[in-house]
Amino acid sequence: MNNRIYFIASIILMLLVTQQSRADEPNLRRIRSLLVVCMNSSKTTDSLYKSLAVIKNPAGVIKAYIATLSACKAKLSWNPYMKVKHLNNAEATYKTAVSADPHNIEIRFLRFSVEHNVPGFLGFNKDLVTDRDEIITQLDKKNYGTGDKDLTVAIIKFLLNSKRCTPAQNDDLNKHLAELK
Repeated sequence: MNNRIYFIASIILMLLVTQQSRADEPNLRRIRSLLVVCMNSSKTTDSLYKSLAVIKNPAGVIKAYIATLSACKAKLSWNPYMKVKHLNNAEATYKTAVSADPHNIEIRFLRFSVEHNVPGFLGFNKDLVTDRDEIITQLDKKNYGTGDKDLTVAIIKFLLNSKRCTPAQNDDLNKHLAELK
């Protein structure tokens, strides 16, 4: 079963790279779907990471996906040193992604979701409040950036389920969710 998933992911990655040669950026929808597989597959994580890392002058959102893949590498690594190394790499890459496109909710969400899931004692959760607030600000402005409706709904639900929002922010998020349905 794992070999079959790896084979399918490899084919998708080849299509992703082929498409990238025809366009400036790879298909974000495909990257999002592959990221789900990456959460449990180091081979897929490594393949997607390598295919995105070769892009010359990637947009901020692609940098954020590279950072997220570094965080996946940390999750999947058994070596504590490598876990911290990958998290440090992710943190540095997220900073460049946010600098490139500071109001992009997809970038902010990717960093927020990683920081939310990393144990607090590791110190990789410095941007949770900033990212949460920026996401909500952009949602209020209806500035969804690179996010489509499905992603925007997923971001709102993740924020609500994270229990990291104030009651007023939860009310605001629930209103946005109702508008998008």
